[in-house]
Amino acid sequence: MAWSSILKSLLPLFVFAILAVSSVESYTCEVSTCILEPCIVPTISCTATKGCFNQMMKFETPSTLTDKLLNQKGCTSNADTCSNLEFSATLGDQRTFRYKNRCCMTEKCNKENITVPSPSSEPNGVRCAACYTEKGKSCKVNATIECTGNEKKCVEFTGTAATPTLSLYGKGCATESACDMSTTVFDGINIQAKCIPPDGSPALKSISSLPVVLLLLKVLL
Repeated sequence: MAWSSILKSLLPLFVFAILAVSSVESYTCEVSTCILEPCIVPTISCTATKGCFNQMMKFETPSTLTDKLLNQKGCTSNADTCSNLEFSATLGDQRTFRYKNRCCMTEKCNKENITVPSPSSEPNGVRCAACYTEKGKSCKVNATIECTGNEKKCVEFTGTAATPTLSLYGKGCATESACDMSTTVFDGINIQAKCIPPDGSPALKSISSLPVVLLLLKVLL
């Protein structure tokens, strides 16, 4: 085949490639970072081709001096890594953590502020072992807590951060969305969570009731 024929056959492909690149949609997202509520900051924007994100997280403790809040908005660098995720957890030592992330792909779709719901006080019948520490990868469980609302799973949390050096660990109640979860929160703290058997599970109950069963058998025999 002559070179002129080859070039003619390739020309439509070049044109299609140029049109495909030029047709990539571009739009703006709001950009902000807040550590207080309500979130009121000057409006700036970024240009996105992958998407916008809107993220909020709250860490609450018995003292407001150690509470943390972060609300972030901006452009998503990779749409494949942005996922809609929402979970909450109540750990030992009266620590609660709530997280919400929303991804979207339209003009200024992250403009509205998002909120995380307040913890429920309605018991759901589940009890979990509870503890919390920021000084290692384990903590002594000396209590159980009664789970409330949608936190119907017992969970084990671990967290690490390089700067500042941090290693946290906790057990408690969580929503099912926290099972097998891995994400980054606050100032680069990488947290992982997995669900564990609840306190008083059928297996544990059967073991604890074994002496009673043996006693009944002895009386009957």
